Amino acid sequence: MPETEELLTLRDYREIENLELIARQVVEGFIIGLHKSPFHGFSVEFAEHQLYNPGQPMRHVDWKVYARTDRLYTKRYEEETNLRCHLVLDASSSMHFPEGDLLKKRGGINKMRFAAVGAAALMHLMKMQRDAVGLSIFDEELTVHTKDRSSALHHRLLLSHIERTLQEGSRNRKTRAAHCLHQIAESAHRRSMVVIFSDMFDDLDHVEELFSALQHLRHAKHEVVLFHVTDKARELDFGFDNKPYLFIDLETGEEVKLRSNDVRERYVTRMQQFRKELELRCGQFRIDYVEADAALSFRQVLMPYLTKRMRMA
Repeated sequence: MPETEELLTLRDYREIENLELIARQVVEGFIIGLHKSPFHGFSVEFAEHQLYNPGQPMRHVDWKVYARTDRLYTKRYEEETNLRCHLVLDASSSMHFPEGDLLKKRGGINKMRFAAVGAAALMHLMKMQRDAVGLSIFDEELTVHTKDRSSALHHRLLLSHIERTLQEGSRNRKTRAAHCLHQIAESAHRRSMVVIFSDMFDDLDHVEELFSALQHLRHAKHEVVLFHVTDKARELDFGFDNKPYLFIDLETGEEVKLRSNDVRERYVTRMQQFRKELELRCGQFRIDYVEADAALSFRQVLMPYLTKRMRMA
């Protein structure tokens, strides 16, 4: 499907009234070119110890047990063939940027709607594979947290949660991303794939808490994918003309009047540092970090990532 056709498709559904239909269009627009699934059951579960038999591979020997018993035992594993995917959607007010005239120029697609289409598209992929999918939506607390299931009824329930979130008010919804990700790390089914859609705009003065939450997800044996959703031109590059603006914090309602050039250099430096540090930590924790500019079509964001996953499979 040509790029312009997909952009028009998304823009035509500004209110995203039928999220399932849009997800199907987004996915089927590029899935035709994929010869195998980019997502596979990846986890293995320990089953039991067995006495070592001469000739077996030594890599399966449990050396800790040997140190305690002076006998050789091997570990036997059972592979989980079906994937469990847990989608995490940030619904705090910062995800509803842009608003007003900027939103109209963008065809009605803000970060929240971009993330919603992305989550629904991955959900549709999982549905095609008959994999189990769960959903968490958060702002200051987890407002939605479901188990992972594969039934058609469950998929419909997840879509209804996302659609309802899109219809709710966008102002004065603060975020505690670190707090909520810690909860998800503890409660998600073990060895799940956890896919996060968030701008990660928590308290930047306590950014280590956010990194700690991401590390907790990996420590809990989850595979983690972070779609870092931003409006790159404005939120990262601060692409505003040099004239007076009234900037409003969507989460607190705080207002600041200033000329963009008065703060541009300091702002861009701080945001670049945060983004680079976030990407670096993800690399250290073996988390897939995906830049997701909400000004682009979802095909431009998702397709390169899925292609990379297939090459690595």
